[in-house]
Amino acid sequence: MECISIFDMLKIGVGPSSSHTLGPWRAGRRWIAELKGSNQFETVIAVKVDLFGSLSLTGKGHATDIAVILGLCGYDPQTIDVSSISDIVDTIRKSKQLQFNSERSISFDPDTQIIFNKEFKEFHPNAITFLATLKNGKEIASSFYSIGGGFVVKEERKRKEKKLSAFKQFPLPIQKATDLLRYCTNKNKKVSDIVLENERSLHTDKEIDERISQIWNVMLESMYTGCHTEGTLPGGLNVRRRAFDTHKKLIGSTPYKNPTEWIEAIRDTEVKFRQILKWVSCFALAVNEVNASLGRVVTAPTNGSAGVIPAVMMYYMVIENHDANFDDIKQFMLVAGEIGSLFKKGATISAAMGGCQAEIGVSSAMAAGALTELMGGTPEQVLMASEIAMEHHLGLTCDPIAGLVQIPCIERNAMGAIKAINACEMALDTDAANAKVPLDKVIETMWETAQDMNTKYKETSEGGLAVKVSLSDC
Repeated sequence: MECISIFDMLKIGVGPSSSHTLGPWRAGRRWIAELKGSNQFETVIAVKVDLFGSLSLTGKGHATDIAVILGLCGYDPQTIDVSSISDIVDTIRKSKQLQFNSERSISFDPDTQIIFNKEFKEFHPNAITFLATLKNGKEIASSFYSIGGGFVVKEERKRKEKKLSAFKQFPLPIQKATDLLRYCTNKNKKVSDIVLENERSLHTDKEIDERISQIWNVMLESMYTGCHTEGTLPGGLNVRRRAFDTHKKLIGSTPYKNPTEWIEAIRDTEVKFRQILKWVSCFALAVNEVNASLGRVVTAPTNGSAGVIPAVMMYYMVIENHDANFDDIKQFMLVAGEIGSLFKKGATISAAMGGCQAEIGVSSAMAAGALTELMGGTPEQVLMASEIAMEHHLGLTCDPIAGLVQIPCIERNAMGAIKAINACEMALDTDAANAKVPLDKVIETMWETAQDMNTKYKETSEGGLAVKVSLSDC
C-alpha cells in the first residue's frame, strides 16, 4: 500500500500543467540532488534534456521547456515570483548561459539542448532524460517520469521502499474506499476524522493547519486574481479571459478591498439559480485562466483541473454557509485529498495515461465527496457523491488545442465544479444503501477505460478537438 498524504494530492505550484510543467520542474531539481549526492555536480560542464512522448508532443504548449529551465536553475515552484519567470527565461535564451542550481554558470542553449522526441518510453508516456557531460569527458544520464499531479518517479522506484515504510506509520492504512468506509463505520467517525488521524502520524496539528491554510490562501488568491485580470491568454489561441467580465456583471458596485472582504461582498449579491451557476463557473474559470498564464495555483489533483475544488469550496462559503470558517476548509480539504488518493492508487491522475477523466473527473469526485460531508452527508453518501461525479466523466478525452491548457480545459473546470455540486445533492437525497455502483468499482472502470482509450486522446493533441480546430481557426 502506498502512503499518500493529502499534501501529495494538493500541492502549490505554477501552471499550466502538473504533469507537463510541475513534474519536469521537480524532476530537474531532483536530478541536481542526484548529482550533488554523487559529488558530480561541480564537474558538470554541459547539460542536455530529452523529452519523450506526451511531454514532447504537447510540451511547448504546456511550457515544459520553461519548467525544465527553471528546475535546472534550482527555483522552487512554490515560492518563485511568477512575475519574474519571463525575464529569467529570456535572459537564458539570449545569453545562452544557465545558472545551474543558481550556483554555477554553464553554457546552455534551450533551442538546441532541450530536445522534443516524439517516441514514447514504455514505462510512462511522460518521460524526461537529463544528460550531463563531465569535465573528464564522461556522460551520465538519468530518466524521470512525470506520472500526473506533479508526482515524479524513477523507473526503478528506489524511493518506493521509503514510501512503503512511511505508510506503515499510518494507523489506518487505506487502499480502497471499502477500507475507508470500514474505519468510519467501526469508529463511528466522519471521513475527515479518519484522514486526520492518518495525517497526524506524519505531521503535527500545527503543521497540518498551516499547510491547509497555505493551500486555501493560494486557491483564494488565484480566484481573486483571475476575477480581476482582463485581457488575452498567452499561447496564440487568442483566448479572451472570461472570469473578469462575468465577475464584473455579478459583483456590481459592492465595495471590497481584498480577498477576505471579497468573500463578504459576494455573500451580499443576488443568489438566484442562474447567478449561482455563473458564480461557480466564474470561480473555476478564474483559477484556470491564472493557471494558463503560468500563475500560481494548487494542483488539485492536477493543474489542468485546479479550478474545480476551490470553486466548490467557495460555493459552500458564499452560498451555502455564510458562517463557514477555517474548520470547514480543513474538513473539505481532508476529504478531497483522501478521495483523490483513492483514484491515484486504483487508477491514475495523469491525462497522458487516462485522458481528462483522470483530471477533471477525479477533481469533480474529490469536490463532490468533500462538499457532501460539509453538507451533513454520511460517509456512505460521501463515497456515493464521489462515485456519481466520476461516473459521468468516464471516457472523457484529453485533446487540448495546440497543446495549450486552455481549450477545452478551462471550461471543463466549470463543468466539473457544477457536476460536483449536483452529485452532492443527488447523494444527499438518496439512501446510500440503494447505491448500485460502489466507488471502488467506478475507479476500476475508470482505469480499464484509460487502458482501452486510444493514445491520440491521451494528452497528445493528436485527436479530437486538437486536430479539428487549428491555430489558424482561432
